[in-house]
Amino acid sequence: MDLATRRRRTSLFLFFLIPGLSISAWVTRTPDIRDLLGASTAQMGLVLFGLSVGSMLGILTSGALVARFGTRPVMGVGTVLIVVSMVVIGCGALLSSAPTVTAGLFLFGAGMGGGEVAVNIDGAEVERITARTVLPTLHGFFSLGTVVGASLGILCTAAEFPVEWHLTAVAVVTAAMFVYAFRAIPAGVGRTRSDRPADGGTSPVRAAVWKDRRLLLIGGIILAMALAEGAANDWLPLLMVDGHGVDPALGSAVYAGFAAAMTIGRFCGGFFIDRFGRAPVVRASALSAALGLALVIFADSPVLAGAAVLFWGLGASLGFPVALSAAGDSGPDPAARVSLVAMIGYIAFLVGPPGLGFLGDHYGLRSAMILVLGFVPVAVFLAPAIGTRRTAVADHAAPDRTVNEQRQ
Repeated sequence: MDLATRRRRTSLFLFFLIPGLSISAWVTRTPDIRDLLGASTAQMGLVLFGLSVGSMLGILTSGALVARFGTRPVMGVGTVLIVVSMVVIGCGALLSSAPTVTAGLFLFGAGMGGGEVAVNIDGAEVERITARTVLPTLHGFFSLGTVVGASLGILCTAAEFPVEWHLTAVAVVTAAMFVYAFRAIPAGVGRTRSDRPADGGTSPVRAAVWKDRRLLLIGGIILAMALAEGAANDWLPLLMVDGHGVDPALGSAVYAGFAAAMTIGRFCGGFFIDRFGRAPVVRASALSAALGLALVIFADSPVLAGAAVLFWGLGASLGFPVALSAAGDSGPDPAARVSLVAMIGYIAFLVGPPGLGFLGDHYGLRSAMILVLGFVPVAVFLAPAIGTRRTAVADHAAPDRTVNEQRQ
């Protein structure tokens, strides 16, 4: 790996770390923010609607923006919105203003929904350049960010540290990371519209992406697994507090355990993918997530539910990045393919959880999670679409082996 590619990969690590730190800061303080706003579960669902609207805006425009401008500016603007959103949410908590918190979540959703699609396209490009399984590790840094952010959130919650100062500190740290990382990202990646005729930027290849049956099945996998991840990221602390009667600090600790399990799964996932292939790993992941969810929903013991969160986290860790990797090498125009399945994933990740709030207000959060449990096993049956034991790394390595055999 040359120096420029190495620096680019390191920068992508930070671009994944930043939203992880930010979203975990928000999640671990949701019980405190709810109390400051005096909001019910349904009202918190309305607050999260800002996240949904922003996410949809970012997701639906990201593919076109990348095609027109490339990944670099889209990643930059998206990350800036994430940084600013932390300050806005903090101000909303300070003022006990639900509309301000909603506006902050709108900025966060727009930044993550748009920027992260671009980051995944750039990550898939690095994976092709290096001929290595990279995306699970990149997503591992998102999970690492959630672990670090959740750990700090637990300390801040236990110490009753003001929410506004906590989120402002996160904004300052992530802004410094962004300034360092942005310089190493090359321009022009994913840009396809500049050389196209004035026909709205469409082409036979790009239009065919939406008709690719295998790609749509991969999208089904990412939909199910991203919903499992997003549900935990938005609701797990409140699920433990309201559904199992633990105190807010312990609820945040359970979320930190989930984030740690996600991190371990993603950092170790590359080894298992290269050894066993994508489909078996996705099947095992989906079964683990389903087991963990079932125990959290139906077990009445807080201890057992807290332990089951580890299975939930391990299971949810690999579905998203493995599906993106499979989409990237599923056919021509890989940027469009990654963009399509990433949009499906982020719709589930960012838009699905607010709907759980409305169900939770009527039936309780534990019962609402049954909807998520119903989606996750779908990934088991769709797993063959994601690939065989012949992984992307093996595909790239095969020509090199042939050349070496000819030389010998």
